[in-house]
Amino acid sequence: MTGEALAVLGLAICAGLCGAGSAIGLYFTGSAASGVLAEEPKKFSKVLILVVLPATQGIYGFVFGILGLSAISAGMDPVAGAKIFGAAMPLAITGLISGIAQGKTAVGGIYAVAKNESLSGKLILFPAMVETYAILGLVVSILLLQ
Repeated sequence: MTGEALAVLGLAICAGLCGAGSAIGLYFTGSAASGVLAEEPKKFSKVLILVVLPATQGIYGFVFGILGLSAISAGMDPVAGAKIFGAAMPLAITGLISGIAQGKTAVGGIYAVAKNESLSGKLILFPAMVETYAILGLVVSILLLQ
């Protein structure tokens, strides 16, 4: 396998897993919000931020994919390609897992807003704590790309 192929494969896996984590997380939050809004449509603005939080992992995977493409050069050796492949893995793993976990955490917040909408601002903190690990994965992957 060529260096370019290894590098592109790593970036594709990273973008794909981050996107999958976001999609699954958004499935959870969107489903929960739909149920809450069916009962009380006025709570839309209160649950919206909790619904979209898991989308960030997909954005991180996309951004890292673009950054990684700029590191690929024609005729690169397999070791250089493996380096880019390896650099993509911290974000790939944290993006997948944290996207799903953030969605599940945000669902709890959405249900809490259904009972007491005055909590909505405070409830952003819990899924945001999960987000920290996606950000750390992104930072490590960027550092390894250098």
